[in-house]
Amino acid sequence: MSASPTCPLCLDSRPRFLHRSDDRHGVREFYECATCDLAFVPPRFHLPIAAEIDRYLLHDNDPADVRYRQFLDRLWSVLQPQLPEGSSGLDYGCGPGPALAQMIREDGFDVEKYDLHFFPDTSALDRSYHFITCTETIEHLRTPRDTLRLIDRALRLGGKLGIMTGMLDDRSTFPAWGYQRDPTHIAFYTRATMRWIGQWMGWRAEFPAPNVTIFTKHR
Repeated sequence: MSASPTCPLCLDSRPRFLHRSDDRHGVREFYECATCDLAFVPPRFHLPIAAEIDRYLLHDNDPADVRYRQFLDRLWSVLQPQLPEGSSGLDYGCGPGPALAQMIREDGFDVEKYDLHFFPDTSALDRSYHFITCTETIEHLRTPRDTLRLIDRALRLGGKLGIMTGMLDDRSTFPAWGYQRDPTHIAFYTRATMRWIGQWMGWRAEFPAPNVTIFTKHR
């Protein structure tokens, strides 16, 4: 077991060792933070960027795939009713097949898209939005603290941020949890983590569906 790393979300320097895996993807260590409740993989176990992108390209994110659209609708179906007519949004971390952005447009909303690897035009981050979506993205972030600050700057006061990610609700099941076996998944959130983020950023957190958090920016 290596020396304890710094939490990438709250910067606490005393995370505890949680788990060590050794499978076909190699050895990884996982730590947990007592301050913000994040579980995470230290940088020394992260995939090289090129290998990470190659894995993303293996995902079947076809906007025409009915099952994939149903999966994304877990978030969109609870976020859309909260949005006033004429709202504009950003799909942050849309991936190579921006299916959610297409669904949002089909429902009559203007939406921009941004992805670090596939749609890297940062001018999309210079605008302000009524809502931002972030589906199956936050678990991949190497620097979630910095990303959340970027999102905050792009979100209007009173705006909504919808996040969908596998939630770590039971630490005892972590070794068998399939979500942590994806080598591109390096950060794992709980409701307590989301509440910590809300208090830090000035966002009110709600949990309207499994693995879905809706934040409202109130300051």
